[in-house]
Amino acid sequence: MRYEQRAYARVKFLELMAELYENEFEDFFHRLMCSRYPDFLDVRTAGSLGDMSADGLTLHSRRLYACYAPQTVKTAKIREKFEGDLAGAVTKRKDQFDTFVFVHNDRRGVHPEVASLLSQAANARPGLRFEQMGSRHLWQECMRLDQMAAEDVLRCEIPIKEMTFGIGMDDLEPLLKQLQDLRTASDPLMVLPDVPVEKLDFNRLEGEAREDLLRGMRQSHLVDAFYAGAMRELEHDEVAQGFRVYYEQVREEWDDPEDVLWQLQMYVLGNAQPRPKVLRAAHVVLAHFFERCDIFEAPPAGWQPALGISA
Repeated sequence: MRYEQRAYARVKFLELMAELYENEFEDFFHRLMCSRYPDFLDVRTAGSLGDMSADGLTLHSRRLYACYAPQTVKTAKIREKFEGDLAGAVTKRKDQFDTFVFVHNDRRGVHPEVASLLSQAANARPGLRFEQMGSRHLWQECMRLDQMAAEDVLRCEIPIKEMTFGIGMDDLEPLLKQLQDLRTASDPLMVLPDVPVEKLDFNRLEGEAREDLLRGMRQSHLVDAFYAGAMRELEHDEVAQGFRVYYEQVREEWDDPEDVLWQLQMYVLGNAQPRPKVLRAAHVVLAHFFERCDIFEAPPAGWQPALGISA
């Protein structure tokens, strides 16, 4: 899909997340996972058996999914649901899963109670792995769909027409705002972070694209500061995963590294013309995830640039 189509799909996805609760959310989750994974089993209830404490199972990765999508979030109810589903799954499906995934509809991220429950459960049951799947993860799964499958999952047509979007990923808006407030002019004499310039060479990033990333690297520590703290680390990882997924898609569609970087810039900012301050903040974000190796390829061990490539 083109950028405009992905951006339109993102709008429709967020509209769904704002209105899907309980069984309707579970139906959406089943549509999405069945489209993404051939081995996904969308478990339905069956009389007195119920669903045997599983809303979905994957046969190969051995994941068990438990959905929780209330209209009103209450801490006591989250704990009751989590502990009840986990205890039921361990009792009724003991040999059917290795990873317990708590699926929720909280658009703002991971509820603190969910984070605590996951940590406590991991400590209490070292033989199991625990994950959460919120709106960021669900959207990342949507991004991997082709247009026809995405239209089926989102229950809407995705038009092919020129549209302008003033912001790319809404999850990045708070980060961009803080970078604009904190960012100062880059010191040209400031020592660059310990990132091998070979990665720039290996990915054929030259000219202005290279300079934009190098300038951004001088301030990429501000992104680390934004995501500092235990509760923000999970968000950081989720945002990084979103960059990885999007990069893999655009890399298949665009050969020129500068075009790939342009597509990633739209992922951050949208395709409207940004103000210079906002654009510079976006370069800092892209430089940060470039340094982490979430976007672009790391050169293999021992790789050296050919003659004529500037280091």
